[in-house]
Formats: sequence, structure tokens, C-alpha cells
Amino acid sequence: MGVTARDRLIQLIRDEAVFHGDFVLTSGKRASYYIDLRKLSLDHRAAPLIGDVLLDLIADIPGVAAVGGLTMGADPLANAVLHRGLARGLDVDAFVVRKEPKDHGRGRQIEGPELAGKRVVVVEDTSTTGGSPLKAIEALRKVGAEVVAVAVIVDRATGAQAVIEAAGVEYRAAITLDDLGLEPQ
Repeated sequence: MGVTARDRLIQLIRDEAVFHGDFVLTSGKRASYYIDLRKLSLDHRAAPLIGDVLLDLIADIPGVAAVGGLTMGADPLANAVLHRGLARGLDVDAFVVRKEPKDHGRGRQIEGPELAGKRVVVVEDTSTTGGSPLKAIEALRKVGAEVVAVAVIVDRATGAQAVIEAAGVEYRAAITLDDLGLEPQ
């Protein structure tokens, strides 16, 4: 079968995006390592791999019209999916969810295509508590989108899956800590 996009992405993450030390995560929790996927999601070698890996992760979900999530972490992921999807002949758009609605212009919280009645997937690089995807899900539901899944590149095994599933949304992860040779914290 050869080396897959997922295999190549795992190697890039291991080599260039796992940092060891004492870190405070967005959740406020402390960790002995930090997985910096933004370093890779904005890298010319990794972005196409990310697009392919996320597309493969959601390939069996019918009718996905768009992917995106809370700005800014999800933005390059959604764009990678959009571009790699186009290369595969798929019509998958990208969207951006602001943390708060704009206070000017059209006052939108979600930028991109109209999503009312559309099936969408929230993408995330890695999630500790599930907080960012939950904010995106809430905003998407307000505009009438049907959130069919949350697709995460790396699952930190810290409870995000349970939180997302408790909100009634399927949680999928492409890469586990075990794939990266890391222990849960």
C-alpha cells in the first residue's frame, strides 16, 4: 500500500510539532508536551497532507457541503480540505466561525457560504476540552447548519470526545497520541 498521507503527516508531527517542556494549554491545564499543529497547518509540506487526512476521515459522511471551525486554528485546516477536495473533484466549501459576531457590516459570526440547511463538519487541529468545537457548533446551529461531525487531526485523549458527543455530534480523530509515541496527560 505504501506510505499514506496520514503516515507522512504523523512523521512530520513527530519530527517538527511535538515540543517537550512545561506548557499551559488553552484549557488552563498543564502539560509536559505541546503539539503545535499550527506550525504545520501553515507549512507547504503539511497543508496538503492535512487536507487529504481530513478528507479521508470524513469520506464516508454523505452530503458534507462545508468544513470549518473557530478562527484561527481551524482556518488553514478548512482551506486545506477545500483545496484538496477540489483536486479530488469534490464540492466542499470552507467557512470561518468568529469568536463573537462582528459589531459592524452584516454583523456575521460565520463567514463563507450560506450554511442554513447544509451538512457541515467542524475541523480542529487538536482539542483538549472540546471548548472551541462547541463554540463553533453553537454558532452553526444558530444559522441553521446541520453539524454532522467534529473532525480532529490529533486526539489528546483528555475528554474532548465525550464533551462533543454529549452535544449530540459525532467525534472523529485521525491520529492518536499512541500514533505519535506520546502518553496521555
